[in-house]
Amino acid sequence: MMATPASVLPSGPEWSYEVKWDGYRAQAVRNGSTVSLASRNLRNITRQYPAVVQAVAGVGADSFVLDGEIVAVDAGGRPSFQALHHVSLDGVSIVYYAFDLLHLNGRDLTRLPLDERRAALRTVIAGSGVLLSDPLPGTPAQIATAVRRLGLEGVVAKRRRSAYATGRRSDAWVKVRFARRQELVVGGFKPLRDTFDSLVVGYYDGTKLMSAGKVRSGFTPHARHELFARLAPLQISRCPFTNLPTVGSAHWGQGITAEEMKLLRWVKPRIVVEVSFTEWTRDGSLRHAAFVARRDDKAAREVTREA
Repeated sequence: MMATPASVLPSGPEWSYEVKWDGYRAQAVRNGSTVSLASRNLRNITRQYPAVVQAVAGVGADSFVLDGEIVAVDAGGRPSFQALHHVSLDGVSIVYYAFDLLHLNGRDLTRLPLDERRAALRTVIAGSGVLLSDPLPGTPAQIATAVRRLGLEGVVAKRRRSAYATGRRSDAWVKVRFARRQELVVGGFKPLRDTFDSLVVGYYDGTKLMSAGKVRSGFTPHARHELFARLAPLQISRCPFTNLPTVGSAHWGQGITAEEMKLLRWVKPRIVVEVSFTEWTRDGSLRHAAFVARRDDKAAREVTREA
């Protein structure tokens, strides 16, 4: 089940609110002594997160399916999405925040109201290494202020009486990001010696890949090297973006002119990255875009413009 993006939290007694954790969405499944983890696109990620497997193995039930988020916590106790790619760093620990219980000991719970699923979840994970994503107290305004102050990514509002809508985006869950971020597909890059100077990124509008401009900042040397190693074998001769080149001059330096097109290298649109930015420009590009991290938990075709 996926949340619908919004700019303002809904209010009313039918809503509850949780932290929007900055990590990898994952379902944790236990069947007897076997524990497995599946990403948002149902890729098996069990071997990548042994600490989460150990925590889930400590849950006191024979079979269940949890929905939640794998989160890297840095030495200061703060969630760090980038740390998920550098788990060997000192002080980084990997935890699993569960926010839903879909199946328990052979019983399908998805049609139960959220409040009932939460109550069952709280009971079943008690005493294990799995952490509970608790509902937040206070009004939407108070919650937003507190979450902003802590520097967390955002809040998810959920209808207390809602069932679990498997495999689709539902307005029973509404997500509000306080730091503007967007998942985007890499469709090209500007080369620089043996690596890249900037990425050309975009999103899907139906079957069309629309350019959202360039991303030049935010790359660590490690991230740049890792990304280029993945991009190099994907090179193609034809531009995959429908709306390039940008008409006229580059707006705020983010557009792509016909002259610059000659310098760019194109790649198959397979790799998804997360980008922070200040705003969308009038020509549909990102202003002050910066790389946050690579997202290998989402298929490129699923990436659409969210805000």
